[in-house]
Amino acid sequence: MLRRLFPHPLLTAAILVVWLLLNNDLALGHVVLGLALGVLIPLGTSAYWPGRPHIRAPLMIVEFALVVLWDIVVSNVQVAYLILFRRSDSLRSQFITIPLDLKTPEAITVLAGTITMTPGTVSADVSADGHALLVHCLETDSAADTVAQIKDRYERRLKRIFE
Repeated sequence: MLRRLFPHPLLTAAILVVWLLLNNDLALGHVVLGLALGVLIPLGTSAYWPGRPHIRAPLMIVEFALVVLWDIVVSNVQVAYLILFRRSDSLRSQFITIPLDLKTPEAITVLAGTITMTPGTVSADVSADGHALLVHCLETDSAADTVAQIKDRYERRLKRIFE
């Protein structure tokens, strides 16, 4: 019964939280409306979710989010420094290919989104077989070091969360 009412419980919780944050109010009416949206939207869209992503380690999401937030703050400072104090012809930007150990499309999508959210890097393409990700880096000394950092900080955690 609960599975039919809440086909995607994490999505329901996320919708409720986002609704409350957007309204910036914890009034009972907002909570009820947010909960109603959190129930109705997943119910209405569940037919379009043939395979639901499986979260293996939900608490690992918190650690992953904290690492990403920290990296976003640090990268903002680094990119601001590059823009303000370095000449554009002295930047060492390049495209790098990251071989993926991730298998699920949800994990690959989160990794690509995370890389794009971090200033100074952007995900450009995923290989047709889903085994590699093309990333543009604004500034990198060593492609191998950048690949190792992304695999260690993000991919390893996403593998624990999704696989």
